[in-house]
Amino acid sequence: MLFTLRQEIILSLMEKQKVVTLEELVQETGSSESTIRRDLDRLEKAKKLKRIHGGASRIEDKLEEPSVEEKNLRNMNEKRAIAQYAASIIEEHECVYLDAGTTTLQMIPYLNPSNLIVVTNGIQQVGPLVEKGISTYLVGGMIKSKTGAMIGSGAIKSLENYRFDKCFIGINGIHDEWGYTTPDPEESILKQKVLELSQESFVLADPSKFGKSTFSKVASLQEASIITVKSNIQLTSYEKKTIVKAVEF
Repeated sequence: MLFTLRQEIILSLMEKQKVVTLEELVQETGSSESTIRRDLDRLEKAKKLKRIHGGASRIEDKLEEPSVEEKNLRNMNEKRAIAQYAASIIEEHECVYLDAGTTTLQMIPYLNPSNLIVVTNGIQQVGPLVEKGISTYLVGGMIKSKTGAMIGSGAIKSLENYRFDKCFIGINGIHDEWGYTTPDPEESILKQKVLELSQESFVLADPSKFGKSTFSKVASLQEASIITVKSNIQLTSYEKKTIVKAVEF
């Protein structure tokens, strides 16, 4: 099959479901994995898609937020390494906030339930936290169907009841000039409130988040420390403005 035909199949499938796996593309085109990988590299260089772990996704605009299913396909090994380190810095008797998101979700298996209180706005987080026997409080508000995050005025109001030793925030973009950003202004306001209520604040970010910005600013870089993984990304400009912990994975 010619590249032009494979390209048409790849982009058509991606238009329907936003994210496609390598296995799906191999089946749809009848081509080998190595051929599809080369095709994806060519299409990424042509700015027609974005490579992700195990497949490819549509290039996102600044207002669009990926679903939980889409995020779960991306950089999971890196997310687990970040999550394990983040969980290790939580101490006994602390009250911590876990933001909605796939990286904070990965923290839960590493948490010690002894004398720990967790507040979260993530629907996905509640089940695993309760199953592990961790004292858990869910922030009220409107549920975002795409990500399972609680947002809105109800969520902001319920947050006023809490104070956190540490918070762990997910983010869509980290830029050395424009700071931390997310596509949804309402979610941005909630994250800002959490940062205000926390003694220590941490942003969990895999390397794909660096150098990007989305629609709504959450905070400047100095308002939180970054936990990421070691990669070929140049972190010097970020380290000048905040603490950056890059862990092995």
